[in-house]
Amino acid sequence: MPLSTDQAAEIDRLRTESASTRRAVAPALEEILYQALPVLDHGFVRVVDYMGDDAAVVQAARVSYGRGTKKVSEDRGLINYLMRHRHTTPFEMCEIKYHVKLPIFVARQWIRHRTANVNEYSARYSILDNEFYIPRPEHLAAQSKTNRQGRDAVLAGPEAERVFELLKRDSALAYEHYLEMLNEGEDGAPLDPGRSGLARELARMNLSLNFYTQWYWKTDLYNLMHFLSLRADAHAQYEIRAYADVMLDTLKRWTPFCHDAFMEYRMGGASLSRTGLAVVKKMLAGESVDQKSSGLSAREWRELMAVLER
Repeated sequence: MPLSTDQAAEIDRLRTESASTRRAVAPALEEILYQALPVLDHGFVRVVDYMGDDAAVVQAARVSYGRGTKKVSEDRGLINYLMRHRHTTPFEMCEIKYHVKLPIFVARQWIRHRTANVNEYSARYSILDNEFYIPRPEHLAAQSKTNRQGRDAVLAGPEAERVFELLKRDSALAYEHYLEMLNEGEDGAPLDPGRSGLARELARMNLSLNFYTQWYWKTDLYNLMHFLSLRADAHAQYEIRAYADVMLDTLKRWTPFCHDAFMEYRMGGASLSRTGLAVVKKMLAGESVDQKSSGLSAREWRELMAVLER
């Protein structure tokens, strides 16, 4: 996870400074504030700012002022109630801002979450670094035959070696040609002083989706949890799930009560359709139910049985 000299200097400076405030702070999150948390081979997640804490959610729900009006146990109970009954507005009172370095293909999947403020590194103005993502062997898998969005068995032997060779060689060649079109070396000096380089906004077209980009991503607590409910799920693509797992830990540090309620009712819970609930009631009553008599499609039946571990 290499940082640029400027980034490392900025992080060191920010982590040595402190300021007094009357605002609520999350001590556990303060411990890692500004720190670059490694993800994948060259990526990272940094919390660079936040507003609010568990108490801010409780305050908004009660429309009251200040702290200490209720016991901690009652605050936790209220947050659990809000999460359980999908009262989302109080969670929108807290916000957090991340600095993320990620492969372009992950960013294009991530940006589908439209409930955040995003400012991305621009390859129109700046030159991208020679950093590209190469999966570890255990994540280099074949296309699933049953799931268009999923992976199947891990590649091995000569087949895996060939894929690794292609990924590395193509990425290196793409960057070499990128610099050639720009007429700039990695040190910034012209490759050929006698000619002009192609505009950066055009030269970037040649780079593949595994090159790294960076952005600042700011969202509220509710939408962060919605993002994590999808991207930290076991069915999510591994690469974006790796980022979500790191962010899940920042959620725990920031709002521990909200994190626990989220893990209990969203990540650890299950939602049933009306027909699915009817099937469960029949099973509890001792009736025999199969997929054909359940009223569920084959896929819905498999999903329900997976939830019930049957």
